[in-house]
Formats: sequence, structure tokens, C-alpha cells
Amino acid sequence: MAQSSFFFCILALGFFFGASYAFDPRPLQDFCVADLNSSVRVNGLPCKDPATVTVDDFFFRGFKSAGNTSNQYSSSVIPMNVARVPGLNTLGLGVARLDFLPGGYLPPHLHPRGTEILIVLEGRLEAGFVTSYPNYKHYSKILESGDAFVIPVGLVHYFRNLADKNTVAFGVVNSQNAGISVVSNAIFGAKPAISSDYLSKAFQLDKKIVEELQSKF
Repeated sequence: MAQSSFFFCILALGFFFGASYAFDPRPLQDFCVADLNSSVRVNGLPCKDPATVTVDDFFFRGFKSAGNTSNQYSSSVIPMNVARVPGLNTLGLGVARLDFLPGGYLPPHLHPRGTEILIVLEGRLEAGFVTSYPNYKHYSKILESGDAFVIPVGLVHYFRNLADKNTVAFGVVNSQNAGISVVSNAIFGAKPAISSDYLSKAFQLDKKIVEELQSKF
């Protein structure tokens, strides 16, 4: 009886930790290639008929060249996601190529549903994140070619190029839809706008400065 209870506890703990640490539901079949044309709405995307699946559902040719860095951030993000690779559906994985011109950066942002691993292929990149209340501790590291850095799920983080040449990196998240919220856009670019009176108090800024920031986002 005691042995049976022991194995039951082990089994229960296994289910508990499996449910606690899985960010996306685990697949119940070999694959569930997304049916991008389906009108059905589920947590993820419905599967298409396995008989119609082809090898190209698992293939992506888009990382060979840099993305468009002609923007205010002097950076680009090329995502490999379910919309581009339907075979990623339910597998709990997303990948992106990141390119930075000299001085380029990605502004402070967070992924509410995924931990990120950043891998630098070329150049020199500062990566940093800030912990949550009450400490708000800032962790940052300068990464060289071949270095990797972990960004815990849900924490505000940023990247900036410190090299005098282009920097190339890859970001991997443990979710097929990690989500992204850019802090400045969320606060000053919300639609409809957040009260400028409130924001001036919350950020201890002059109301005119807040309104100027809102006009930029």
C-alpha cells in the first residue's frame, strides 16, 4: 500500500511539473501542421489533414540575407513562425534572425509567453533585462560572436549593437506565439490614448513632454 502511494505521488508530481513548466500545450501526435485557411479558432491553429502535408510545411528559406534595417531602430527582425512554417504549430518554438547596423538597437520590450535565448553570430551586442518588483535589478552582458544569453519569460529586455560593423544574432523562444510588447509603444502609443494627466503623474514628467511622446507613437 505504501509503495502504491509512493508511485501515485511521483506520478502526480510529474503531471504537476509538466503542467507548470510547459508554456505551450504538448502535442498529442507527431505533428499538427497548421491549416492557415481554416475559420476555426482554437488556442493555436487547427491541424490540416495529414494526407495533405508536404515537406515544405516544415521548411523555411529566409535567413540567408539581412532584413530591412532602414528604420528608426537601424535593426530588423525576420521571424520564422507558424505563419511562415505551418509545421511549427503546437511544437512550442519560434526563431528569428536579428540584424543591427552600427548603433542599431531593439527598444525595451517583453515576451509575455516565452523565454528567449539570444545567440550572436557576428559582431558585438549588449543584451540586458530588468527583474520585476521589488528589486528591478538590471542584468546586462556584452556578447561576442558565439556567445549566448538567456532572457527569462515576461521580463523587459533590450539589445543594442556595440560594434562598428553590422551585428547578426538569432533569437529562439519556447513558444510558437511568445507575443511582444514594446514598452514605449504600449504606454505612449495605446489606442485610445492613456490620459496624459495620469501619465505625467505616473512618470513624473511635464504634461507637455508626455503629449509630445504620445504624438511620436
